[in-house]
Amino acid sequence: MLDAISTDLIVSHYNYWMTIILMMVGLYVVVSRGNLVKKIVGLNLFQTSVFMLYISMGKILGGTAPILTDNPDEVYSNPLPHVLILTAIVVGVATTALGLALIVRIREQYNTIEEDEIFEIELKLAAQASKTGEAR
Repeated sequence: MLDAISTDLIVSHYNYWMTIILMMVGLYVVVSRGNLVKKIVGLNLFQTSVFMLYISMGKILGGTAPILTDNPDEVYSNPLPHVLILTAIVVGVATTALGLALIVRIREQYNTIEEDEIFEIELKLAAQASKTGEAR
């Protein structure tokens, strides 16, 4: 009985499980990778999982598009989550473009996009500046 309930729970809520998996993969990529482009990809995965979560919560079983008809018993889906997610997608694309542009500038400045190498270069520059007495 418990196996049937847990299987039904997993199968009937697969979209929430996929949201959790995507969120954890995105978080893992952001935390574990030193490459800045991979961090942007991880942030996009995390962001996509949030989009899936909001769209899944806005879904009404049997609901149709909110176009008014003569039938008062019709069940409508809430359009607000979908509209908010469309706005969030546009903001997400702009944020990704800005992040990639910053990575290009970092690559031009440091000749690398690896986070640990950038920190090493910054430490060397700070040590040089402290030896010469210059403020950066």
